[in-house]
Amino acid sequence: MNWTDSLDIAIALDEAHPDINPLTIGFVDLMEMVMALEEFEDDAEKTGEKILEAIQMNWIEERE
Repeated sequence: MNWTDSLDIAIALDEAHPDINPLTIGFVDLMEMVMALEEFEDDAEKTGEKILEAIQMNWIEERE
């Protein structure tokens, strides 16, 4: 997965962290959680606030 795969990342985060509320995650923590995913293969320098926000929004939608 890469940073642009926001829905796939959100699904993987939801599966890996069912106990975490995505509404309470800050972007620094979110970035670290994404990079820790086994399937994730992109560089930290290729992300930004808009990408992290898209991931977080998809994760919130996955929970609903």
